[in-house]
Amino acid sequence: MLPQLFENDRNYLLGDPELEIIGDREKLAQWRHKMKGPAFYRLGRKIIYRGSDLNDWVAANRVDPSKNA
Repeated sequence: MLPQLFENDRNYLLGDPELEIIGDREKLAQWRHKMKGPAFYRLGRKIIYRGSDLNDWVAANRVDPSKNA
């Protein structure tokens, strides 16, 4: 099982360097526009990601090549 990449009880703001592991600022903006990617909150002009939502999204996007053989 993959260890938690993000702290579950932490909120990550757009621009936090930890978010670079899943995509740069532009990629995250594209996903939000297309309603893809991890869940997020929009508070005014601020974008906030919950650590638990990020970990859930990472787990849901896991690819196991051995199961596709």
